[in-house]
Amino acid sequence: MKLIMFDIDGTLTQTCKIDEVCFVQALSDLFGFADIDTDWATYPHASDSGVLEALFQSRLGRSPLPAEISECKTHFFSLLTEATAAQPFNSIAGAGGILVALTCNPAFGVSLASGAWECSARLKLASAGLDASPLPAAFSDDVEARESIMQTSLARAVQAHAGASFDSVIYIGDAVWDARASRNLGFQFIGIAHEPARVEKLYSGGASHVFPNYLDARAFLSALDA
Repeated sequence: MKLIMFDIDGTLTQTCKIDEVCFVQALSDLFGFADIDTDWATYPHASDSGVLEALFQSRLGRSPLPAEISECKTHFFSLLTEATAAQPFNSIAGAGGILVALTCNPAFGVSLASGAWECSARLKLASAGLDASPLPAAFSDDVEARESIMQTSLARAVQAHAGASFDSVIYIGDAVWDARASRNLGFQFIGIAHEPARVEKLYSGGASHVFPNYLDARAFLSALDA
């Protein structure tokens, strides 16, 4: 059995830009942080918790307090809720169908591993019409580092499958840090991107395949079997 592990933003949902806008606004509203570098690849850990930690260290010389983290999550979630009320989020084309196909196939296990906080991640999935609630998952609430999030997702998938071992893990993501984390863990990596520059970066990062979406389900499933 193979474990197919999905990122969320940019991989299952078309939410990278709105996620960035709301996150930056929350940091500005609550902590007065301005001129935030939104090239998340430049941060030690490209996750909500990791970016918040890095900004607090660089701006204030300390880690955020638990109450500040909670306040940021709450305000960020509120901003995302307002955004989805104005315009529901979209899924990556074909994502719903591919999740159903994989979860119905005994040759695969499916899990989620996202650098987003859980509350915001589940809001985006629900708004995009993706029912991922039964899937084992790990988020930025659990740990900061992308690799650790993925390892936590793997552990929860093993537990969900009654301790079964997986022959291999294939991570599906849209960013260079997804490729890097997969390489560091020895996971296979398949990219989701359509912009030529991003596609090239994902291949350079070690992607075996890069798809613009999941509409060609046969080709995507063949890549998983390769």
